[in-house]
Amino acid sequence: MEQKSRSSFSSRIGFVLAAAGSAVGLGNLWRFPYLAAQYGGGIFLLVYLVLVVTFGFTLMVTEIAIGRKTRLSCIGAYKALDKRFSFLGWIAAFVPVIITPYYCVIGGWVTKYLFTFLTGNGATAADNGGFFNAFTGFDAGSVLATLLDFSGPGPGFLIYTLINTVVVIFGVEKGIEKASTFMMPVLAVLAVLIAIYSLTIDGAMAGLKYYLLPDFSKFSASTVLGAIGQMFYSMSLAMGIMITYGSYMKRENILEHSVTQIEVFDTLFAFVAGLMIIPAVVAFNGGDPSQINSGPGLMFTTLPMVFESMAFGGIVGTVFFLLVLFAALTSSISLMETIVSVIMDKTPLGRTAATLLVTVAALMIGIPSCLGYGPWAGITIIGMQFLDFFDFISNSVLMPIVAVLTCILIGHVVGTKVIADEVKQNGAAFHREKLHHVMIRWIAPVLLVAILVSELATKLFGLGTI
Repeated sequence: MEQKSRSSFSSRIGFVLAAAGSAVGLGNLWRFPYLAAQYGGGIFLLVYLVLVVTFGFTLMVTEIAIGRKTRLSCIGAYKALDKRFSFLGWIAAFVPVIITPYYCVIGGWVTKYLFTFLTGNGATAADNGGFFNAFTGFDAGSVLATLLDFSGPGPGFLIYTLINTVVVIFGVEKGIEKASTFMMPVLAVLAVLIAIYSLTIDGAMAGLKYYLLPDFSKFSASTVLGAIGQMFYSMSLAMGIMITYGSYMKRENILEHSVTQIEVFDTLFAFVAGLMIIPAVVAFNGGDPSQINSGPGLMFTTLPMVFESMAFGGIVGTVFFLLVLFAALTSSISLMETIVSVIMDKTPLGRTAATLLVTVAALMIGIPSCLGYGPWAGITIIGMQFLDFFDFISNSVLMPIVAVLTCILIGHVVGTKVIADEVKQNGAAFHREKLHHVMIRWIAPVLLVAILVSELATKLFGLGTI
């Protein structure tokens, strides 16, 4: 089953846009601005940039090289490198299985907000969380009625999931590559336009100054851990995606150049996301960056109120949620494709059948997350709602474990030369080879263990936040 003919991206730019699209997602839009505001603005931005070109580069080039070398999805790829690490491929493959369903639920929320703003009802969402709580917590009296009623999150969840299904069924070149080639430039244009508009708001310059100028007195270990965590999750690492996309990469493409371009695109988008959100929200809060809240609160509660306070806020809100929808789709498409790739490698199923199977599974597994704030709000796992629990297991536990074990496999078992040789295919140079060698063997594992310990201490024992 492992040696089926492999699809591929038609061009290097197609690969770069698809991989960058996977990296650019909801984490850039609601997590990066919040963390930047919490951990000192400019100093967080500086630390983040340093980590991207060292830590982030190391893990991304490793995963893409593994994929291109083996031409397999993550399960087969780890096994091909060392049979003793076959289990690691299964863990990596399990991560998108957990993430895809609840990510589609959040994508459904975005779909709901976009429809609300498109229909001229954006003002109804600007009620300090009332609108968000009402539709995510909607209960029509039964599971089926709740899922089908447009007052709740069910229809948005279904529509969003089916959009992913259609793109993935069309395949790597005609589906994922074409969708990414269209959506990523549009994303960039929309983000820049909103950022420019945000900077014209009265009081926005205070937020801009806080965001851009490093204050070294605010530097701490928490700043570093927060930046590592954001970079780690933002770049779609340790979930099989970059291995899968690497397996579709043509050997004549210069791997290191491609990784650098993905880094630049993802980092620029995170930077512009901060420009979009921090100055506007700081202006809205009277100059106080500490009032930028995290997660759904930022995206679905604070920003609609900011848009309502703007001239042309309805238009800006519509454009913003269109941008968020595209950003979410480019990430969730890569998650679904990773699972489909594994199924196609390990079973006789073709792309259409595998994609439909994944779609049904995503809808079924996503129902608890979809209903977790409504009819099933009283059901929790270790004190967490379903969506929060799935996010914790995938992001805070499994992904750091996969990354640490990948570092051990490459750095201390098969050797970093395996990656270096793949990067140097067709006479290409590996300019950051020494950096890669040192990072993968010694520095990255230590930082990843720190992230894992910090997240577990925070979520399970309440010992503080990163």
